[in-house]
Amino acid sequence: MTGFLHIMVPHDEFVLEQGSEQLTSYRFGTGVAEHLFCSVCGVKSFYQPRSHPDAWSVNANCLDEPVGLSIERFDGRNWERAKAALDEGGAAG
Repeated sequence: MTGFLHIMVPHDEFVLEQGSEQLTSYRFGTGVAEHLFCSVCGVKSFYQPRSHPDAWSVNANCLDEPVGLSIERFDGRNWERAKAALDEGGAAG
């Protein structure tokens, strides 16, 4: 519903060039994932997912330049099963 197209970027390869002072953080459910959004416009351009604790999930729809992507499905409704499939290297749908 939010139009989030995830690109996993390892923490050491991610640089936020500006706007960190405008970010607001929130957590829900298990409290593991850290969701960040712009306190001015409300856009959620990246966040720390619980599925990938060593990477940021960047919203490809928020990038100025398009990037080549391969789409991997993740069944968020059945999160535990989807995460196990991801860890095994298989499809998560």
